[in-house]
Amino acid sequence: MTRQHEDAPPTRMPTLFVPHGAGPCFFMEWNPVDAWDKMAAFLKGVAASLPQRPRAIVLVSGHWLERKVMVTASTSPELIYDYSGFPAHTYELRYPAPGDPALATRLVDLLGKAGIAAGEDPQRGYDHGVFIPLKLMFPDADVPVVQLSLRSDLNAQAHIDIGHAIAPLRDEGVLIVGSGMSFHNMQGYGDPRFAPISDAFDHWLSETVSAAPAQRDALLQQWTEAPSARLCHPPHGEEHLLPLMVAAGAGANSSGRKIFSDRVMQTTLSAYQFG
Repeated sequence: MTRQHEDAPPTRMPTLFVPHGAGPCFFMEWNPVDAWDKMAAFLKGVAASLPQRPRAIVLVSGHWLERKVMVTASTSPELIYDYSGFPAHTYELRYPAPGDPALATRLVDLLGKAGIAAGEDPQRGYDHGVFIPLKLMFPDADVPVVQLSLRSDLNAQAHIDIGHAIAPLRDEGVLIVGSGMSFHNMQGYGDPRFAPISDAFDHWLSETVSAAPAQRDALLQQWTEAPSARLCHPPHGEEHLLPLMVAAGAGANSSGRKIFSDRVMQTTLSAYQFG
């Protein structure tokens, strides 16, 4: 049997954009009871779909915005229960994944070399955009995680550029994940009038993701011109879409595709992969 050369490069990891649901929706009763079942099953299957086990995860959530890009730098980040009005037990959920200060420093270095201001936050914990999906994706909490913030200016091109800057991590065994929602108009959930609205935007988004990388980036930069864009992500409320921009940017020259979609609360919600 031929032995793989010890100096062979690691497998390049894909990048992902996944929906993280509504608050702690996967860990509580919902009406209808099966509303989030398909999404939960998708998230539970992510790890098995990867080419190898990641040595670490860099996750950008729609729930952390800063003036400049920040990264968690604690060895043991706590959880931030940044949702309200849910059952008491959902504030006792645990996800003790270790941090990775060395990876945090590497992120800041990569961003700095690309001319993007960035810093480390040794106090920041994981918000629910991190620990809720990861509890399903990597339930043993044994893969180190570094959370990366969005920029509060909500500039699409800036977030694509952030993705480009951190793309080298894919060749270092790091899984880059954008955690948000492809539809996030709080007034639209549960309203049947938003079904065709979300469908139109989802169709555009799926076609855009599968376009040639240069065209993909150009279209994503102009996402507000897409059909029903501002009905799906109201002005100044696109923080749940921007993690997709980071994942797409980190995808670099890799092709993109839709890997999951479901109708939840009258709206279409999708996940995407690059590479």
